[in-house]
Amino acid sequence: MSRTLRGKAAVVGVGESEFAKHGQSRRSEFQLCLDAILAACSDAGVSPRSIDGFVSFANDANTSSRVAAALGVDEVRWSTMQWQGGGVGGAGAVQQACAAVAVGAAECVVVYRALAQVDGRRFGRPKVGAATRRTSPLTAPYGLLSAAQHYALIVNRFFHETGIPASTQREIALTSYFHAQQNPRAVRYGRPLDAATYDTARWVVEPFRLYDCCQESDGAAAVIVVPAERAPSLSERPAYVLGAAQGNGHRGGGILGDVLDARNFATAEYTTLAPRMFAEAGITAADVDVVQAYENFTGGVVMSLFEHGFVTRENAGSLLTLDNLRADTGSLPLNTSGGNLAECYVHGMGLHTEAVRQLQGRSSNQVRDADVSLVIAGPMSAPASTVVYGSAATL
Repeated sequence: MSRTLRGKAAVVGVGESEFAKHGQSRRSEFQLCLDAILAACSDAGVSPRSIDGFVSFANDANTSSRVAAALGVDEVRWSTMQWQGGGVGGAGAVQQACAAVAVGAAECVVVYRALAQVDGRRFGRPKVGAATRRTSPLTAPYGLLSAAQHYALIVNRFFHETGIPASTQREIALTSYFHAQQNPRAVRYGRPLDAATYDTARWVVEPFRLYDCCQESDGAAAVIVVPAERAPSLSERPAYVLGAAQGNGHRGGGILGDVLDARNFATAEYTTLAPRMFAEAGITAADVDVVQAYENFTGGVVMSLFEHGFVTRENAGSLLTLDNLRADTGSLPLNTSGGNLAECYVHGMGLHTEAVRQLQGRSSNQVRDADVSLVIAGPMSAPASTVVYGSAATL
């Protein structure tokens, strides 16, 4: 008996709420959450009352009991939350849902994330009051307060050690904004970005300019996961989970963790995960048709692609270009909805809805003959996670 999740669960419906710039949504975070789940149920053709499992991540405040009550769910059989904040657990949450349906603990699981920063603390602001928590006493007195500052240290070290040019970050940003111009739902739709604008934008903290940093948004996204044998009756083109992995290597977590490991500081945390995920899926990076990679900062995308084997030290500068990352012309289509940078920042849950849509042939930036779609969750923190979806042809 195979002890993997390969082909044992599938996404049959995806849904999103309205997307808005932070603080500008007409809906509360809870309403956005319900909007996304109801849209996913409609897409899958299932009744909200038939959902019996709930999975989220990043400390989502919309608890399963409250959501289930609002949806009129008959019985909750599965309810879990992936460790760690931010987008690091997005793929791990999908993995949890797949495990639930694979062993029969639930039959219809919704994976969701809702975020309305008008309802709570904005994530991009420095944590001035956190000087006594975790590693903060060692860093806050020296002005190291924001996420951008923390991650800049890791990315700078990565570029120094690998020799990969920092200019690859510009190409990541241009790609996300390019794809957003074909996606009317994107918050940055109608606001294109060119190289000159990127290059003259203000520094946030080196190596990040303004457009290297993800936007802050209000929105929600959700996917419906069912056992593989049930999927064909609900969707003409289910997205089967081929492989997933979560975790980290020795003393993972970098400067945001409780223990620093200078020997492995410049990592996106995928050096151990990516090989496990690809081995479970029975594929390599060369078999992936389209990638959705979490952009908290563009440097993290470069690191994630490197650790998944899409680029090397030698060729990253030539492969990571707008022309090669575009859905219509590139050999490595990336963040085809606009991603966190230009579509909507919902801690990366929108990357999963886009990955599924690519396999179903209904993306606003459709990749031709897409059969394998990868989602890399938030980099440079632990436990990280990654998941790859495939069409029925890949089983």
